[in-house]
Amino acid sequence: MQLHFIAIGGSAMHNLALALHDKGYTITGSDDVIFEPSRSRLDAAGLLPEVEGWFPDKIDSSLDAVILGMHAKGDNPELARARELNLPVYSYPEFLYEQAKDKTRVVIGGSHGKTTITSMILHVMKYWNREVDFMVGAQLEGFDRMVRLTETNDFIVLEGDEYLSSALDPRPKFHLYRPNIALLSGIAWDHINVFKTFEAYTEQFRIFLDTIVPGGSITYNSEDAVLNTLVAEWDAPVRKFPYSTPEYRVVDGATLLETPEGELPLQVFGRHNLSNMAGAKWICQQMGVDEVDFYEAMGSFKGASKRLELLAKGSGNFIYKDFAHAPSKVSAAAAAVREQFPEHRIIACLELHTYSSLNHTFIEQYRDSLNGVDEAIVFYVPESLKVKGLQPIAPADIKKAFGRETLQVFTRTDALEKHLDDTPLQDTVLLLMSSGNYGGLDLEKLLSRVQ
Repeated sequence: MQLHFIAIGGSAMHNLALALHDKGYTITGSDDVIFEPSRSRLDAAGLLPEVEGWFPDKIDSSLDAVILGMHAKGDNPELARARELNLPVYSYPEFLYEQAKDKTRVVIGGSHGKTTITSMILHVMKYWNREVDFMVGAQLEGFDRMVRLTETNDFIVLEGDEYLSSALDPRPKFHLYRPNIALLSGIAWDHINVFKTFEAYTEQFRIFLDTIVPGGSITYNSEDAVLNTLVAEWDAPVRKFPYSTPEYRVVDGATLLETPEGELPLQVFGRHNLSNMAGAKWICQQMGVDEVDFYEAMGSFKGASKRLELLAKGSGNFIYKDFAHAPSKVSAAAAAVREQFPEHRIIACLELHTYSSLNHTFIEQYRDSLNGVDEAIVFYVPESLKVKGLQPIAPADIKKAFGRETLQVFTRTDALEKHLDDTPLQDTVLLLMSSGNYGGLDLEKLLSRVQ
């Protein structure tokens, strides 16, 4: 097949392009900007566009299909040319389904934990040399790509994102995969720029349940009240497998999981990660891995990239980075670090990086999310709201929303950097939570202080 990618430089898009290139397809692509690591990876495979920009003359009748990335706008000139020629145009998830429709599709969804659960499943499969196709949203240790597609593997494991598919397709991505085996980890309002109410957001998960193939299964977190009710009220010819957080204890900074074979020391920690592990176990068992083998493999699981990732470790001090930005994720990450390091001072530094996070209505969802730490810091850039034409939000508004008078709010990177420079880190755990980079914070300088 000859395929053209509009917005080939995206994190997911370039991985799909590389996977299809490995499969023997002829791939071309365009983008108006391509960052690392996409640029180097595409270049190494000979797929990097010679010039950045959109070029309608790249689109001709020799193409079998065009794949449209989320980054591309509806008025993209290459898209206009493809429509003029009546070429098939697929969103990223639509084309993934075309590649997966003859396989057993395992789809991992939920507002939080889906990347980690998908990563756990893939780690177990790799540990036992079981070949599966996959698509996951984070770089995994031991995997050079985030997408693998073959003609031979029976299973494909897909991270089921609830965000929209493309500029032309407003359906959430996970509505398109039609799982044989599905998992939902929980429901906590997110993507409020698209789903204006919690009810509208929750409805997307009900629709997802309806896409499960008859005779399939749903594995779900029974400790999530909203999800538990949704599944209980849903009637379909599908098997239901509830899971909950397993028994564990923390001893001298180590998390020990209770298993039928005895206590298992883990390299990840936090109640949310133990819950994720329980869900992953159910899925792996449905894929043919028994409980004992699952636990053996999980003993060496170090976590997904940017999910409570240890950046630096000294003599009694640590710096962790977590991708957390939604309220439920912030609360879970802070609680996990507090439980793992009960004798340490915990400093949590959260960047409100997404426009949803800085919405006057939504920000109330963060109330009490940082109450378990010793020092709480929030960073945001007011100018970014002006760029989007959004209502300004003041530091006082943020303090009030979080419900913490001692919350420190910074709006300039240099001021945050000076504060962290002046803060002693002995017997301290610094938890950095952001999907951004704090406006260009010198992270290497900060890490060098941990000894």
